[in-house]
Order: sequence, then structure tokens, then C-alpha cells
Amino acid sequence: MGARGAPSRRRQSGRRPRYLPTGSFPFLLLLLLLCIQLGGGQKKKENLLAEKVEQLMEWSSRRSIFRMNGDKFRKFIKTPPRNYSMIVMFTALQPQRQCSVCRQANEEYQILANSWRYSSAFCNKLFFSMVDYDEGTDVFQQLNMNSAPTFMHFPPKGRPKRADTFDLQRIGFAAEQLAKWIADRTDVHIRVFRPPNYSGTIALALLVSLVGGLLYLRRNNLEFIYNKTGWAMVSLCIVFAMTSGQMWNHIRGPPYAHKNPHNGQVSYIHGSSQAQFVAESHIILLLNAAITMGMVLLNEAATSKGDVGKRRIICLVGLGLVVFFFSFLLSIFRSKYHGYPYSFLIK
Repeated sequence: MGARGAPSRRRQSGRRPRYLPTGSFPFLLLLLLLCIQLGGGQKKKENLLAEKVEQLMEWSSRRSIFRMNGDKFRKFIKTPPRNYSMIVMFTALQPQRQCSVCRQANEEYQILANSWRYSSAFCNKLFFSMVDYDEGTDVFQQLNMNSAPTFMHFPPKGRPKRADTFDLQRIGFAAEQLAKWIADRTDVHIRVFRPPNYSGTIALALLVSLVGGLLYLRRNNLEFIYNKTGWAMVSLCIVFAMTSGQMWNHIRGPPYAHKNPHNGQVSYIHGSSQAQFVAESHIILLLNAAITMGMVLLNEAATSKGDVGKRRIICLVGLGLVVFFFSFLLSIFRSKYHGYPYSFLIK
């Protein structure tokens, strides 16, 4: 009997139910609710991000650069989620601001944005926008920005770093330079396509026509070709253009001058030795020309055999030109190379 009863007890013990501890039910319920909440929050972020990207793509399909006010700036740039980079030009294009540099920079910015919009690599990872001072004053105040134009990159995650602000004063605002900066910050390479500009071709054709016509009219007397003074003037013009920084201006595309938006003061000389304004190169060209003119007069006074009194006047005028304008040139050099100890007449 005892042997037959043992399996019965084993079967009864095998049918006995197992219960979880009573305190585990609230924990499981809390864990389930937490998972549901996290899943819902993630889904909400994904939907919000999809709506933002869809809206930006719609704007980009209309215009390669869309304008933003304070509300749009906070919604699409400052507020997460965001998985795209945004290039923003802070500017002041209204006529009452009288910002000629802003208009020039806007033209280059438009060329760059169009090159990206109509390229085969266009995607929803990079957008171009603009904030005008008169439409987004609160944005300028929020960013403590007191000058325009300014280009900034807002990355998909985190805050902009120092390198995310384009060094316009040193590099200039040419579309090619902006594209290189964007490639460094976003790994998006933009090939700049400029609209055809036939002004250079037309100017060259007119020059060739003018020279050809002059040679034809003077075909019986071409002695002027051997005129040393004429070739010397042409050579000096080329030297003045190259030594004043015209080639640098052509490559970098700097602004003509800089106007302070607060006090309206216009600066024609850049305060750094790493950059210059177009007006600055014109000033340097005129100073070099004046110094050269003074040297020519000094040479004329020393080598000519005319009246002594006339030669003395020519010598004094030439010396005055050299001394004054060289002093002016040296003062500009001192203002750009801070710490340079020497000056002459003008500080």
C-alpha cells in the first residue's frame, strides 16, 4: 500500500500551483506603464520631427532660402528634435538700414543655396534660411548679435560651437568660401554653380576692338608703340593693382566697407592684418601712386637741366608727397599690425 501511495502523492505535488510574490504585481504594472509611456513619447518625437522636416522641404521646394522670424527660429532651430543642419544668415536688408555689404553677401548666399537646391545631392539633411533684423529682432537679442551680415551653422545635436560661426571678416563671403566652410562643419559638399556672366567677355571684346581700331587708324605711323612713357604708365598701373591687394579681393570677395549697425560709423580699414576691405585696397593704391609720383618728381628735379628755381620747387613738391603719403601708409600699417612700434608724422 505504501508503495502504491507514493506516486499518488507525487502526482498531487506536481499539480500544486506556483504563485509569484504578492509585492511583484505593482512593480510589473509600473514597468509596463513606463514602457508604454516611453514608447508613446518616442513616437510623438518621431511624428514631430517628421512634420518639421516635411514643412522645411515644402519651403525649400518654393525657395532655396526661406525667411524666419522669432517663432519659426525657435520652433525649427532651437527646439528639439532635429536631425538636420541649418545654415542661417543674419542680415539687415531693409533700405533704411543702408547695409550694402548685406546685399552683396545675400547675392553670394543665394548662389550657394541655389547650387545646393538644384544639385543631385540635395536632401533633407541641410537647409538654408535667413533672419532679417527687422523681422527677428528678438533673435538677434537672444544670440547677443550686434553686427550683420553673420553666417551661423546650427548642428543637428548640441549647441553651435565657435567654429560654427563663419569668419566673414577674414575669409570674405564668396559662395565658394561658404561652401568650403559648410563642408568642414557638415560633411556636405556643395559644388557652386554661378549664373553665366558675360560682362568680362564683353569688356575684353571691347578692349580688343578698341586696340585693333587704334592700330588700324595709326597703321601708317606706329611709333607710339615704342613710347617708353606709355609702357611705363601701363606697367605702373598693373603694379599698383597687384600691390594694393586687388587679386586678394578677387579671390576672397571681401565687403567694400563695414558699417556699425549701432552708431552708423563706416570703417574703410580692416583692423586685422589677416583681412582687408575693398575700399582699403583702393586707398593703398592711391597712396602708392602718390608716393611714386613724388619719387618721379624728385628724379626729374635731379636730372633735368632747366631753371634752378623751378627744379627746387619740383624737388620740394616731390619730397612733400613722399613724406606725407608714406607717413599715412605707415600709420595704416600700424593700425593693422598692432604693436608695431614705429611711426612718422602721423600716428
